[in-house]
Amino acid sequence: MPTATFHWISSFLEAQAAELGAATNTQLAYGRDLKDFDNWLTRQNTDFLSATRADVEAYLVFCDAQGLAKSTRARRLSAIKQLYRFAFEEGLRSDNPAIQITGPGQTKRLPKVLSEAEVDRLLAAARASGRNRSDTLRNTCLMELLYATGMRVSELVSLPISAVRGDPRLLLIMGKGGKERLLPLSKPARRALTDWLVVRDTQDAAAREKHLPVSRFLFASRGASGYLTRHRFYLLIKEFAVEGGVEPSKVTPHTLRHAFATHLLAHGADLRAIQTMLGHADVATTEIYTHVLEERLSELVLEHHPLAKGGRRKSSGKTSSDGQ
Repeated sequence: MPTATFHWISSFLEAQAAELGAATNTQLAYGRDLKDFDNWLTRQNTDFLSATRADVEAYLVFCDAQGLAKSTRARRLSAIKQLYRFAFEEGLRSDNPAIQITGPGQTKRLPKVLSEAEVDRLLAAARASGRNRSDTLRNTCLMELLYATGMRVSELVSLPISAVRGDPRLLLIMGKGGKERLLPLSKPARRALTDWLVVRDTQDAAAREKHLPVSRFLFASRGASGYLTRHRFYLLIKEFAVEGGVEPSKVTPHTLRHAFATHLLAHGADLRAIQTMLGHADVATTEIYTHVLEERLSELVLEHHPLAKGGRRKSSGKTSSDGQ
């Protein structure tokens, strides 16, 4: 990669991290998208500095021809727009060639829905899982916290142990962009947390006796991050699905987050409250759960309403007249 191109991308990503608190995964995605755009520009004998609006539009046409999903093309255009906005503000360019380009939009897909019975089976499978009691208590705590709070999986696995001390009724979470939010804990989640903390304290005491470092994470791991990886938890939750008799393709950490929101809404929770607990910046993002609920209610009517099963119920032979 030419030095100038590398400077543009690295400086942009550093600014994203410093000013907006962009998560590592977000930065990696932007980096990949911008490198792909740069490679395409190189094949057209141009670069970031010289690219025009026509070049950006031609690149999007190329992406479409490659069969990339709308969501991928929208993300790539977003990365390009933000790069050029940064370049304009930093004086690297006197214009933003992408500013007036409209993206392809994204097809709004409704998330897969887990029923309350399916979630119960997943939780039961977690309580019966593991090679030993320590594994069982950790797995139970992971699942109870996820379903009780609707946390993102990255927020869950990286929870600092200091955040859960003192039998908390509320859990303080550090979310996207360094934004904090408070999440209430259910009784089952608090019990699971209390049981797991006993194990974690025992592990820390053993480490101190051996003069080894003590982990600051609730779900500690020997890996580079110091905590259980998202990939490992993804595999665990698939195991729980198999053991619990739930279709594995429906089950991911994110579908538990969806279940949290959908089940709360079904039981009368306020949409704004759900937005706050999920950490959504815009309530429009949360509104997708109203569509999920509407779709589920429609299915229930079609499945169980007598008029949806080929006509009216057979009468008992008596005919009612008006006024009777």
